[in-house]
Amino acid sequence: MKATRRASAPLFVLGLGPGAPGLLTPEATAALEEASVIVGYTGYVRLVPQHFLQGKRVLSTGMTGELARAAEAVDAALGGAATALVCSGDPGVYALAGLVLEQLEARGLPPSELPLHIVPGVPAVCAAAALLGAPLMHDFACISLSDLLTPWPLIRKRLDHAFAADFVVALYNPRSKRRVSQLGEAVTIALAHKAGDTPVGIVKNAFRPGQEVHIAPLRELPFDLVDMFTLLIIGNSESRVVPGTGNSPLSWESGARMLTPRGYQSKYDMGR
Repeated sequence: MKATRRASAPLFVLGLGPGAPGLLTPEATAALEEASVIVGYTGYVRLVPQHFLQGKRVLSTGMTGELARAAEAVDAALGGAATALVCSGDPGVYALAGLVLEQLEARGLPPSELPLHIVPGVPAVCAAAALLGAPLMHDFACISLSDLLTPWPLIRKRLDHAFAADFVVALYNPRSKRRVSQLGEAVTIALAHKAGDTPVGIVKNAFRPGQEVHIAPLRELPFDLVDMFTLLIIGNSESRVVPGTGNSPLSWESGARMLTPRGYQSKYDMGR
């Protein structure tokens, strides 16, 4: 007698946002409630509100265990357990949505075989921008400085073209303990196309414990403040700092904010 295969359960690949519970979307909340298995990087699992983990199977791996996490999530869902594969920010931005699709493709699994739901989250670049003010009001590019999966010459080429085109540029994964030279090269490339006083927003641990927000000119970028939990937003030729108050009008703590104008001031009376 032919064995009946157990029906697959939903696989949710979801974004936790930057980490604050208040920025977890209702759709992500519903997915976490439905899931009986939670899979994720150890650091991201810690961002999941604890009541979602109670009574559930939790599978976590270290920083370089992306392939194993994706495979475990797919296997759990195929085995009939509703599964949530958690990512920080948005699952489709430098996260695991693409890797899951590659896994399904490699296994020859059609969409009808496994109910897959990509649940969006607040991307890190949007969380950082909100803290800085309005630095992304015009065209921008996101570039990761991690060369673990992308060759550095290709990253350097993308940086050169993005800065030359006067995009606002958000830099993900700017610096780590082992990878310290890339950020300096990126700044050198930026200075070949941008003025030294171009504002740079520096956001570490956005909406998480240990949050830090700074604004500095490109030529004076404080490298020692930058690590893997930092996102940088480098302005375009029109970006500026709206001053704060008190003795330090350009400090974020005193109310200074970063602004990239959209162009309204050239068409409308901004004094109204």
